Amino acid sequence: MSSRSSSSSARELELQKDVKRHEVALDELSCLSSSRSVYQRNGNLFFLTAAKKAKIDAEKQLDHAKSELAKIRSQTR
Repeated sequence: MSSRSSSSSARELELQKDVKRHEVALDELSCLSSSRSVYQRNGNLFFLTAAKKAKIDAEKQLDHAKSELAKIRSQTR
């Protein structure tokens, strides 16, 4: 049981870092005009895309990370 709690706490820490990373990315993208082009990572490659699209994708990733984090926290309590 302790290995399960340590793996879930490691996953929780990883998700907390992801949430913070996505929040910073959203703040940075919010400072740009929506028509500006930015590079967005897709796998191991970077592609040029509009800041508006990158912001939408970052919001989706943030929502997903937050839901996974909430799921883990609800299981441990």
